[in-house]
Amino acid sequence: MISSSPDRRLAGAVAVIGAVASVLMMTACTAGAPSDAVPAETRRAPSVTVSAPPVGGAFALDGAPVTLASALEAPWSVVPLPEGGALISQRDDGRVRHLLPDGTVRDAGTVPGVVSGGESGLHGLALHEASGVRWLYAYHGAADDNRVVRMPLTGENSTLALGAPDVVFSGIARARTHNGGRIAFGPDGFLYVTTGDAGDRASAQDEASVNGKILRLTAEGAPAPGNPFGTAVWSLGHRNVQGLAWTASGTLWASEFGQDTWDELNVIRAGGNYGWPEVEGAAADARFVDPVAVWTPTDASPSGVAAVGDTVFVTGLRGERLWIVDTSGASLRADPRAALVGEQGRLRDAVAAPDGSLWLLTGNTDGRGAPRPGDDVLLRIGLSPTP
Repeated sequence: MISSSPDRRLAGAVAVIGAVASVLMMTACTAGAPSDAVPAETRRAPSVTVSAPPVGGAFALDGAPVTLASALEAPWSVVPLPEGGALISQRDDGRVRHLLPDGTVRDAGTVPGVVSGGESGLHGLALHEASGVRWLYAYHGAADDNRVVRMPLTGENSTLALGAPDVVFSGIARARTHNGGRIAFGPDGFLYVTTGDAGDRASAQDEASVNGKILRLTAEGAPAPGNPFGTAVWSLGHRNVQGLAWTASGTLWASEFGQDTWDELNVIRAGGNYGWPEVEGAAADARFVDPVAVWTPTDASPSGVAAVGDTVFVTGLRGERLWIVDTSGASLRADPRAALVGEQGRLRDAVAAPDGSLWLLTGNTDGRGAPRPGDDVLLRIGLSPTP
């Protein structure tokens, strides 16, 4: 259950911000060009018949990445399917690609009404089942706004397809940049939606605006019960959040694009004000919630976030690396470690897969990367617990 009170393990987080920045500057290195070849492909996407997911503890990468899918075009979000395989959104053309368990990639359909341009288009995906219907939720740019829609998934296996969309939530301002776009159902069963400030900085501090926020909704799109302002808004003061994940304790984490100085990893709590545009990074100001970890934009520009046990994995676009943050123990150990530096180029999304591994989407065909033959790809990397 999400609580409006801070996680007890975060009491000392503000005090370590300066140390975190120092560690990051020492451990981060400049990303070079990605390898000329994408990792070797596996023949099958992993089955989801696995033991219970990890309850807690720290996890590390185990082994080299392998490719589950390739030749994706500006992919943005990946969601595993219970029957194996996954659905993957493509930002610019609005297609949802279906990775079958045997490794085949096909089209499940195109989301109607997607209007791409700049950084807007088809963004986050989330699965939710209710009353015997399996719904695919999608956040996308439309002609006049950003919105969340849901579509029933019809068929099965190689005939899986998208039904007609229903609008769940609309009226989120769109712009060329800062469109947010990550969606996820939390442990409380409610839908969390990230929005950007769409270039209107003041909107992030305006409680009446849905921009520059994290929203918390029912599956039908109404403000969820218990929201702090009686509206859809769960937290405010965000510039552009593109990553959401919950660690084993039920703590919600979010990545935040900074402007010129600091990107952030934040613990999100009800009614929290995260400072933008008054603050970038830590402020030690009682009005605002300080980040747990910070990076320079050249080392991060964070997008998708995954959590396994008590470990948070943060993808970096401009930084071309994966940041690994161990939050386990009696107190927060904010010592992010960089992995895959420059090896895969831009990293767009991360997800904790049902088989206990980590899946990563590259973002080299989004107009800002240097695509290799076979890009973009969905990668699988094994995970193992650490002492």
